[in-house]
Order: sequence, then structure tokens, then C-alpha cells
Amino acid sequence: MSTRFAKLAIASAVFSVAGLAAAAEPIKIGVAGPFTGGSSSMGVSMRDGVRLATEEINKAGGVLGRQLQLVERDDEAKNERGVQIAQELINKEKVTATVGYINTGVALASQRFFQDAKIPVMNNVATGSVITQQFKDQPENYIFRNAAHDSIQAPMIIEESVARRGYKKVAILADSTNYGQLGRADLEKALAAKGMKPVAIEKFNIKDVDMTAQLLKAKEAGAEAILTYGIGPELAQIANGMTKLGWKVPMIGSWTLSMANYIDNAGPGGEGARMPQTFIQEPTTPKRQSFIISYLKTFKPKNQRIDSPVSAAQGYDSIYLLAAAIKQANSTDGPKIKAALENLKTPVEGVVTTYNKPFTAQDHEAITANIPVFGEVKGQRVVYAYADDQKKASEVRVKK
Repeated sequence: MSTRFAKLAIASAVFSVAGLAAAAEPIKIGVAGPFTGGSSSMGVSMRDGVRLATEEINKAGGVLGRQLQLVERDDEAKNERGVQIAQELINKEKVTATVGYINTGVALASQRFFQDAKIPVMNNVATGSVITQQFKDQPENYIFRNAAHDSIQAPMIIEESVARRGYKKVAILADSTNYGQLGRADLEKALAAKGMKPVAIEKFNIKDVDMTAQLLKAKEAGAEAILTYGIGPELAQIANGMTKLGWKVPMIGSWTLSMANYIDNAGPGGEGARMPQTFIQEPTTPKRQSFIISYLKTFKPKNQRIDSPVSAAQGYDSIYLLAAAIKQANSTDGPKIKAALENLKTPVEGVVTTYNKPFTAQDHEAITANIPVFGEVKGQRVVYAYADDQKKASEVRVKK
């Protein structure tokens, strides 16, 4: 009899150890973005923000007693690559959730696989207004975002151009991607709300290096400002094109005018560009100061300037939002994490803002119109365009 009990005790111990081992397995989080190519300053900054938050969480004991493990993949800003990565993260890596997506087109092509698998996605950079609405006709939506979508940015751009600075004739230059064309449509809609139309609408492609034709049409139409929707390298070509033509009007556009590869490639011609920003690299709050110090110390960017501060901050915050949801759900089950995100009971202090009930079942957008401010390129970096915005950024801003 004693032998039998001994065997049972051994078996129980084995199962117990196996259970502990299973519980201690890391929680896998997918990270998808462009880490090479023209969008890489956004992708790498986002990834580094994600890494920084993950390291902090893991040093503090992880989530549910388990470490977070990042599974990073370079989508190269290509829709087809994004689709491949999504399937790999779901079927091979068995991720609990995924963060990232820089490019609207890649997000729209890829996130349907996570939706079908009931795995939450936290879009932390891509801003196309439709992203969180892609599955609005379905009973459940697994797509969340903590970036300022274009339906927020476009009205801000028009308000800055028309109301604040008094321009009556504006031209729109937008790239041919989903991001550029959806943003262009949002700008036209915001202009129409003020009873206005652009004097010119011009399109360009990724990797275009000569914007002369588009700029001449804008100039001939009498444009007093150029409104942009594109990414850094091509936006720099717009600024450089104006310099070559000897025609300088203000550039006001989406948040991507803050990208390092716009600022550096445009040089002096890029000075003065303005854009909505959720985060500017200035220590206006203790949390922001801590983040900036940690980021610079860890990644040592050139000239102590984060290549894409917005991407880095939103990447960082996306991990803390997911970690809070996993903790509240007490589970790595997708539907339970989704439900927790839709009803987060404890505020999450982030770099961009303090997230106090940032999502509901009907609203998967964490950023509202009261949060972004205007940045301006000055001295080869982005600074606050208005003193009032700098003061606003020093206050704890929550979703309204």
C-alpha cells in the first residue's frame, strides 16, 4: 500500500511540476511593422518603444507571473508580406495578441486573419480611419488602436490651415497608397465642412523623386499652402521641389511630417512644416521625461533625437494597454482579453496620455480629438508649434 501511495505522490509531483512549467511559459506578442525601407523610421521607433515597455514589464515580474516574449517580423510595408506574417504569427507562433502596423494598407490586408482567429490587434501607428471599422458588421471586433486616426487629423489640418492661419486656397498632395488616398478623402471632407474645395489635388507614388509637375499645378492654381498625406521620403521631395522652383508656401499635413527621413532629407527646405502629434520629444510630464531618458539611453539614436517620437511612444503604450487587459482577464484567451480591453477598470499611465477606460464595445479608438497637438519642424527636430499646446501637453490628458 505504501508503494502505491509513493507512486501516486510521485505522479502528483510530476503533474504539478508540469503545470508550473506550463504556467511559466512566456506570453507571445507579435510585433509587425516595416523595419526596412522608406517607412522604417516609423517601424523601428515603434518596435523600440515596444521593446522598452516589454523590458520594464518583464523586470517587474511580467504578466500573470509570466514573461512577455516579442515575436518581431518585418512586413517591409508590403501588403502581401503582412498577410504572410499574420498567418505565421497565428498558426506557427501562437501569439496571444499582436501590436504594430505602420501602413494602413498592410493593416487592412493583414488584420482580417487575427479577426477570424479571435486574437486582438493593437494598431499603434497606422491611422486610416477605416482600420477599426473594417469588421463593424461582425458581432465582435478584435481590432483596437491607440493612434490618432485620420478623421481626427484631417479636421485639425484644415483648422490650422483655414481658421488659424487664414489660407483660402489650399492644394492637396497625397501619395497613391491606401493611406494617402483615404487621408486625401478625409481632407476633402473636412474642407467641405467649411464650404471649401482644394484648388488642386495631386497624386504621387512611393519612391517618386520629382514633384515638379504636381507643384507647378498647385502653384498655377494659386495655392497658398500645400496639405500633405504621405511618408517621409516623398514628403521631403515636395519640400525640395519647392526649393528648386523658388516657390515656398507652408506645408501642413498628417503626423508623418515629423519623420526623421522627411526632416533630414528636406533640410532647410523642410523647416516650418506643421503636423498633428500625440507626442513630441520634450519632457513635459514625469512619465514623458522617464520615457525619453530610457529610450535615449537604451537605443542611442543619432543626435539624441528619436526618429519617429509618435511611433515610439504609441508603441510603448500599446504594450502597457495589452498587459493591463491580460492581467484583468487573468487569461491569454483572445475573447477574454478583448472583453477586458473594452472595459479596463484601472487607468493605464502612458506616454501619450493616461488611458482611463480608453475602449468600449462600440469604440475601439483610444485617442480622441482633445489629445493631439500641433508640432513644427524647427532646427531639424519637431517642437511645439504653440505655447498653449506645450502647456496642454504638461497636463494629464484623458480620453473625452
